[in-house]
Amino acid sequence: MARPEYAVPHPAGGRATPLRETAAVGGHHVASGRGVGPRARPGAGRAGPRHTLPVVTTSAYPGQALGLPAAGPGSVARFGRRLVAVLVDWVLCLLVATGLFHVRWGETGGGSFVPLAVFAVENLVLVSLTGSTIGHRLLGLRVGSLGRPFMTPVQVLVRTLLLCLFIPAVIWDKDGRGLHDRAAGTVIVRR
Repeated sequence: MARPEYAVPHPAGGRATPLRETAAVGGHHVASGRGVGPRARPGAGRAGPRHTLPVVTTSAYPGQALGLPAAGPGSVARFGRRLVAVLVDWVLCLLVATGLFHVRWGETGGGSFVPLAVFAVENLVLVSLTGSTIGHRLLGLRVGSLGRPFMTPVQVLVRTLLLCLFIPAVIWDKDGRGLHDRAAGTVIVRR
């Protein structure tokens, strides 16, 4: 049974937090909508102890928690575009490794790391200078920094090193960012 609720007292005794609606679930009031704050259990009364639920926030779309738009320029790049961009970059790095360093495709041993080294250099140089790799540029993507107008060299270095390890890049958070972007404080967005 849902009932409209206009405000929930702030747990520290400050201003009330506006709510859209609360519903009784298992003896607790659970809020839905944005601006959700803790809610006292019914029946606690004025004399009884005050019990609160943890604040639970949900995002309606990837990037909402980061303050990014749902679609269009500046929105979080979707997985398909990011995957195609990294495949384009990898094939280009293989071609450079083959052409300049005479590395055969599928080579094992020390030569197998040459395409990875070219990939790392491409990311370090191009992301530092232009904010995107060749694959990002072709797919209409760019790497942006959260909370800063430009990426720092440390952010680009951390992001590149973790990207080259591969595993952090394939583990995502709720906003679609890989662990390499999360650790560096960056996000791939649409141009």
